[in-house]
Amino acid sequence: MRRVLAVLLMIGLGPFALARSPSFSSLEERMSAQDFRQAGLDKLSEAELAALNAWIERNVRLADPTVAAAAAQDQPSATAPTAGASMVGFENARREEFGSRILGAFKGWSGKTEFHLENGQVWQQVENDRYIVDLVDPAVTIKPGAFGSWRLKIEGLNRTTLVKRIR
Repeated sequence: MRRVLAVLLMIGLGPFALARSPSFSSLEERMSAQDFRQAGLDKLSEAELAALNAWIERNVRLADPTVAAAAAQDQPSATAPTAGASMVGFENARREEFGSRILGAFKGWSGKTEFHLENGQVWQQVENDRYIVDLVDPAVTIKPGAFGSWRLKIEGLNRTTLVKRIR
């Protein structure tokens, strides 16, 4: 476990230390699936990954002097999430599960697939996994995952894929 944390800190916090922006991007988003597995992070439970992600985000945000000053005064900072429901899926926006539909014929995903939802949002597959189905107007659920990630699930199927919102 200590080795995993050491690798995580070296890989994950290095880019954050150089960044000027207090925005947070999870390790799962920054690392390929292979690197994620090689670092041993796939052995952590969802709760452990979520706790680690929260710790990294909290410490990265507090490294910014304006955020640290606002936290010290118990005031909301300029980087605090204030976006509405239309911003779900974008950085610093609300993170809550929601449902929609993929309109028309849906043949599955095959790496970098775009999912155009009924509500106007467009999400893109992050992983290179493949899953073939033949559905029409399937209902989908998109849930927040560990490290700021999002998981798309097609109703009635026992498969998910990592996605990110692009529009």
